[in-house]
Amino acid sequence: MKCVKVLKKDAEKVKKQLLEKGAFALGYGPLVGREYIYFPVNKDVKGYTLVEKDVLLKERKEKYSGAYDQIGDIIIVGEDVKTSEAKKLLQKVDVKVVLRRKGLYHGEFRTQDLEWIIGEKRKETVHKESGVQMKLDVEQCYFTPRLGTERLRIVQMIRPYEKVLVFFSGVGPYPLIFAKYSKASLIVGVEKNPIAHQYAVQNCMKYPQIHLYNIDAKDFSSSEKFDRILMPLPKSAEEFLPVAVKHLKKNGMIHFYTFAAAEEIEKKPLDLIRTKVLSFKVLSVVKCGQYAPKKFRVCVDFTLE
Repeated sequence: MKCVKVLKKDAEKVKKQLLEKGAFALGYGPLVGREYIYFPVNKDVKGYTLVEKDVLLKERKEKYSGAYDQIGDIIIVGEDVKTSEAKKLLQKVDVKVVLRRKGLYHGEFRTQDLEWIIGEKRKETVHKESGVQMKLDVEQCYFTPRLGTERLRIVQMIRPYEKVLVFFSGVGPYPLIFAKYSKASLIVGVEKNPIAHQYAVQNCMKYPQIHLYNIDAKDFSSSEKFDRILMPLPKSAEEFLPVAVKHLKKNGMIHFYTFAAAEEIEKKPLDLIRTKVLSFKVLSVVKCGQYAPKKFRVCVDFTLE
């Protein structure tokens, strides 16, 4: 893969320049040598030394059971984690709160009940991902940091001046990443949870190309047609496919998400799409992380026929 070769002392400056040019290959890790750092790029850039290097796509492996998630300076542990074990996590430099899950995600907005264990008594934080910041209440808003790599995968597919629609946009992670790292002319986010929507409004204020709506995705209606539509709801997203199809441009792409066991990945997601879409062309089926033993979050990228 093409990489920019840079002296270590100039690394941060050059990385910032590459990000501003939209040339930094997001999702790939740099190679570090004795004197130089090699930043992977997605296009030729003038004024830099380009070399060929073998680089790997960074993977964020999803954990389960007693593993924990860190959102901002809050760590969320599983129900089976003992208090004595959880307290040790507070020793991490960037952690100020430790919470424990109480049951599964539930309700219309897929939120989770969280029990305070130790640290500051709050459930609101600011999470940083790929150069953007999101403020949120981790109990009242659905958000997973485990899709950070997936968000980078999608943004690198967005062409200049595309119009992008994001259903179930939550506190704004997809719109924020798209606004920062693509040249999309319009990014629309639709979120029914009023609390998550208000956080998204705060988080996305600096990006005029982002338009947010606090409504049920089934009720969304616009005269706009979109080049790309995302449906990052891993359960029952197929129920919203008719609205997505209605708003998709000719040759546009839909990114449909669901859960599937390892042996179901090639069949179940496509069967769900077929319940609402008569004819479509699958471009790729991507595993976006493991959420339980042999069970995965899956994205199907497809167009209409």
